[in-house]
Amino acid sequence: MLLFLFRNTNHRETSAQTIEPLVGEVHVSEGDHVTLSCNYSNVYLFWYRQSPNRALQYLLQRGARTRSGGDHTADDRFESTAKRSSTLLTVGELRLADTALYYCALQVIGTQ
Repeated sequence: MLLFLFRNTNHRETSAQTIEPLVGEVHVSEGDHVTLSCNYSNVYLFWYRQSPNRALQYLLQRGARTRSGGDHTADDRFESTAKRSSTLLTVGELRLADTALYYCALQVIGTQ
């Protein structure tokens, strides 16, 4: 069994732009796939993960709403879609090494 813990983070703190995970914890089996989701109020989205006793690992960047740009990732098993106010991260062909704390993050724009 694999465990996916889910957290959110803003690259910089602001009250005007927020991001929220929809589920806090997911249990799945090796070989399956999992989809994580979060709501957001920005157009530049990022996904990260942190395995136990490891540094934070960048997974992908996703443009949302009318922003162009797709997934920017080196691993084909990670795929992201974005709608008006939510983003999904799907991880296919799960491996034991995918057990981690996953972060959905946004880039704060228009602030100094």
